[in-house]
Amino acid sequence: ADTVGDDARAKVASGADVVVLENLRFQAGEKKGEQAFAQGLASLADIYCNDAFGTCHRTDASMVAVPTAMEGKPRVVGFLVAREIEYLTDVISHPERPFSAILGGAKVSDKIGVIENLLGICEHVLIGGAMAYTFSLAQGGRVGNSLVEPDKVELAAKLLQQGGEKIVLPIDTHCGDTFSADCNKQVVPAGEIPDGFEGLDIGPETARRYAALVRDAKTVVWNGPMGVFEVPPFDAGTRAVAEAIAASDAVSIIGGGDSAAAIEQLGFAEQVSHVSTGGGASLAMLEGKKFAAVELLDEVE
Repeated sequence: ADTVGDDARAKVASGADVVVLENLRFQAGEKKGEQAFAQGLASLADIYCNDAFGTCHRTDASMVAVPTAMEGKPRVVGFLVAREIEYLTDVISHPERPFSAILGGAKVSDKIGVIENLLGICEHVLIGGAMAYTFSLAQGGRVGNSLVEPDKVELAAKLLQQGGEKIVLPIDTHCGDTFSADCNKQVVPAGEIPDGFEGLDIGPETARRYAALVRDAKTVVWNGPMGVFEVPPFDAGTRAVAEAIAASDAVSIIGGGDSAAAIEQLGFAEQVSHVSTGGGASLAMLEGKKFAAVELLDEVE
């Protein structure tokens, strides 16, 4: 009934084979990284095994303070975290080439670190989702009512300059006059979205181009859908990319969050190399960040 209280201690002392503690996140000390709380957890255990990849990028008590308190005892990762590290760190550090990354989602600001890191590693970084419209604005394009980040236009221009031909932007856009499946629709060249319309997906020419680049790749990382994949027919771009990845012989890594949801929903999860279980954690790893929660664990040969 508790995490480090009388009930937890009594049940651990009873000699039971398995004890499941109450949810750590009900404890204020967990998010604060509190030492006293961590010591209480550490006192219950002989071995620390971290298999919670989705929180590995955090510095919560269970992630950092508990293994720190258990120095001298075995401290390891579980099979899931080991697999995430293998794909999101090891494969990306030494990819088979060509290496293509596909980045989508709503905001450039969410993916700045990922774009910058992957530009130094990839042959191509394909941009989709609403963040493509911020890049379009940076090129002087018309975006109608599309979701954009006006305060990130300068940053998008800088990334385009930095990335050169490595950054691949949409060449057409599937638009609607409302955010719904039964809206008035049209496909227009990228940067020519009319007033009263908003971009809701990459267009068919872009989908074909992106699929061709994926087919030629030996390593593919995908993070973020190409459009509003929850609302047909604006799922077409995301589906085209997912189908191309599934049909490819490349090592394919799906970077958590909406991409994982999309690949599952579209039925291709079994045809890719790895679907990450972490949203924020997979993004942080794609940025090349080190995790304190992993770095302090034992190196096991």
